[in-house]
Amino acid sequence: MLRVGMLTSGGDCQALNATMRGIVKGLQNIYGDLEIYGFIDGYKGLIYGKYKKLKPEDFSGLLSKGGTILGTSRMPFKEIDLPLPDGTEKIPSMKETYKKLKLDVLCVLGGNGSLKTANRLYEEGLNVVGLPKTIDNDIWGTDMTFGFQSAIDVATHAIDCIYTTAESHSRIFVVEIMGHKVGWITLYAGIAGGADVILLPEMPYDIKKVYKAVEKRMKDKGFAIVCVAEGAMTKEIAKLPKKDKKAVLAEKAQKYPSVAYEVADLMKEKFDSDIRVAIPGHTQRGGAPDAYDRLLTSRFGAKAAELIKAKDFGKLVVLKDNVVDAIPLAETAGKLKYVDLDNQAIAEAKTLGICFGD
Repeated sequence: MLRVGMLTSGGDCQALNATMRGIVKGLQNIYGDLEIYGFIDGYKGLIYGKYKKLKPEDFSGLLSKGGTILGTSRMPFKEIDLPLPDGTEKIPSMKETYKKLKLDVLCVLGGNGSLKTANRLYEEGLNVVGLPKTIDNDIWGTDMTFGFQSAIDVATHAIDCIYTTAESHSRIFVVEIMGHKVGWITLYAGIAGGADVILLPEMPYDIKKVYKAVEKRMKDKGFAIVCVAEGAMTKEIAKLPKKDKKAVLAEKAQKYPSVAYEVADLMKEKFDSDIRVAIPGHTQRGGAPDAYDRLLTSRFGAKAAELIKAKDFGKLVVLKDNVVDAIPLAETAGKLKYVDLDNQAIAEAKTLGICFGD
C-alpha cells in the first residue's frame, strides 16, 4: 500500500483542491489502495505532526471547489533553519514526521518559497514531488502555474465591471492588481479588460508618459482605466540604490495604503476629472477554479502520479509548450520568472495603443 503525504503551502489559490484530487485519482488508478496523510496548514502540519488521514473518496467533488481542504500557511525559506518560538527545529521535525508515518512520498503544492523548502527536504533524503502553485505565474521552469488563469479571470471581470461605471461617470479609474515582484496577472488581465495603461513591476514608469496616454484617452472617449500591479514604481525610484529605495518605499507606505492610491494622487495633480481607486484584492485568489485550471491540474495530478510510480523524486511538474513534463526541483528553487520586457504580448499591447509608461 502506498503511503502519500500532501500539503498546500504559501498563499492560497482556486485550484489547490483540484490538484490534490488529480494526484489522488491518478495514484488510485495505478496502485488501488492508498493511505493519504494531509498535513494541516502547510509545513506547520508536517513540523508538528498534525494531519488528516484521508481516503480517496474524500477528494470526490473537489474539482470545482476553491481554497484548500488542508489549510495553508507561509513558512519563509530564509527562516527555515531558525527554530520556531517554542524552540522547535523545522527541518529535523519535518523529517521525523515523514519517517514516523513511513511515507513513501510527500507531494508539495506551493510557490517559490515552498518549493525551495521542498527541494531542501529532497536533499535531506525525503521522496518529494512538487506541483507549481501560484496566482502570480512566477515559478521558473513552467509556462503556467495552477491558479494563474483563474486569477486572471477574476481580475478581468473586476476591470469589466469598473469599465462600465467609469464610462457612465466619465471617470479615471486606477485598478490595482496583485503582483508585488512580477506583473503577469496585471499584464494579461489588463489586456483582456481593455485597460488604457498597464504598469508593471518589471517596467518602471514615467508618470509624464502615463499623463499623456490618459489625456488622449479622456479626449477620445471621456474615461480611462489604469491597471497597476502592486509592485509598480516610477523610474526615479527604480534607479535608487537598494537601501535608499527601501527607505523611500517605506515612507510612501506611511502615506498611501497601496500603490494605486499614489498613482491616483499623481493623477489628481494633472486632471480635473473624478479619479477613483478599485482594488479587487484577495478576490483574485478566491472562488472556484476556471475550466483551464481544472484541466491543467488534472494533467498535473496525472503527471505527479506517474513520477511517483517511476520513483522519480525531487522533481517539479511543469508545463512547457503545452506538454506536461518535470524538471529537477533544484533547477527552479530560488528563481523567479519575471515578465520579459521583450514579451510578445507587450509588443502587441503597444500596437493596440496600450501605454506601459516606459
